[in-house]
Amino acid sequence: MGKILIELLALTFVIHLIDTLAYSVRLNSVKSGQFALSFSLFNLFVLVSRTANTFQAPLIGSIIDISILQGTDPISDMRKVIFASTIGSMFGILLIPTFLKVFGIAVKRLETTGSVPSLVVEALHVSNIKRMVKSTTRPTKTMLQRLRYREIPKRLLIINALVTGIYTVGVLAANYSAILVSEQHRLAVAGSSGMINGIATILLTLFIDPKSAVITDQALSGKRPYEDVKALVVLLIASKLMGTILAQALFLPAARFIARIYG
Repeated sequence: MGKILIELLALTFVIHLIDTLAYSVRLNSVKSGQFALSFSLFNLFVLVSRTANTFQAPLIGSIIDISILQGTDPISDMRKVIFASTIGSMFGILLIPTFLKVFGIAVKRLETTGSVPSLVVEALHVSNIKRMVKSTTRPTKTMLQRLRYREIPKRLLIINALVTGIYTVGVLAANYSAILVSEQHRLAVAGSSGMINGIATILLTLFIDPKSAVITDQALSGKRPYEDVKALVVLLIASKLMGTILAQALFLPAARFIARIYG
C-alpha cells in the first residue's frame, strides 16, 4: 500500500498545484489583453490536471480494497491525501509570480508559433528550461499591498471555500464510505463520487465563475482597475487554501452521509 499511497499523494499534489495556478491566468489575460490565447494555452495545464485526476480514483479504490481485506481503517491515509491537497495549493501560491512570468512569455511565443505542441517541444529544450529556472520570482508583500479587497463579494469567497472542500473530499469520502456499508452496497457508494464532484462543479458554474468573469471582463473593458482582478485572484486562492483545510472537517461527515444514503 505504501507505493500506492505515495503515487496518490503525488497526484493530489499536482492536481491542486495546477488548480491553484489556474486562478492566476486571469491576471495575465487582463494585463496582456490576450484573453483567448491565455486560456487556450492554459488548457494544456488543465489537461495535465484532469489526466492526473482520472488516475486518482483507482488509486484510492486500491487503498480501500486493501484496507477491507486486511480489516484496517485507512482514515489516516485519506487525511494525508487531503493534506497533500493543502500542500499542493500552498506550493501553487508560492509559484504564482514565477508562473505568471513564464506564462506571459509562453503566450507571446504561442502567438508567433500558433501551435501548442511546437511550444511544448520548444519549452523542453535545455536552454529554455534553464531560462525558466532563472525566471524564478519570490512572492513579496508589495504584490499584495494597496489592493481593493472590499470590492470583492465575501459570499463568493465563502462559496469558493465550501466548493473546494466538497471537491477535495468527493472521491475520498465516496470510496471511504465503502467500509461503512455492507458488501452489496460498496460499488454503489464508490460510484457516487462522480455525483458529488458534479454537484461541486455545478455550484462552481452557478455561483463563482459568473461573478469572477464579470469582474475580469469589466477590467478588460477598462471599467475596473487591474488591481480588482488581482484582489479577486488573491482572495479566491486564499479561500481555495482554506477549502482544502475545511475538507479535513468535511471528510468523515461526508463519508457517513453517503453511507447512510446507500446503507
